[in-house]
Amino acid sequence: MKKQLKTLVIAAFLFVVGNQTINAQAKTAHVDVSDIMAKMPAMIEAQKQLEKLSGTYDTEYKTMVEEYQNKLKKYDQEATTVTEAVNDTRSKEVQDMQKRIVDYRDNAQKELQQKESDIVKPIMDKVKASIQKVGKAKGYQYVLNSEGLLLADGPNLTVDVKKDLGF
Repeated sequence: MKKQLKTLVIAAFLFVVGNQTINAQAKTAHVDVSDIMAKMPAMIEAQKQLEKLSGTYDTEYKTMVEEYQNKLKKYDQEATTVTEAVNDTRSKEVQDMQKRIVDYRDNAQKELQQKESDIVKPIMDKVKASIQKVGKAKGYQYVLNSEGLLLADGPNLTVDVKKDLGF
């Protein structure tokens, strides 16, 4: 009787532990989000838009800096031939130009970052939704971004997500 009770207790223990182990082994897969984003047509188009906008800002910034440098050079050359009042006025004008250039650069950077966020967020949301859809359809509880993983020998869903997104 003791032997049967002991066997029953051991069997019950193994059943509980085994069941918890099975439940703890969730199905996981990985996906390369960077690869998807880099090759996604919508993201490629977004990058082109951002590069164009950045180029426009750069051109305007360079024009402002060039104008500033030319004016500074001219004023330096004429400094000894004009009155102190004119030099003071010119000094203030140069300082104002310098401030406008710095303000323009800062505003351009902020606008570019905001535009990037506005463009990329919907694309990233679409990728995330696709990853969730593919992961659930294939029965995975967790899908990890393979970037930064030290070991990724489980299923890779990158190709399936790309297919779901249409490229």
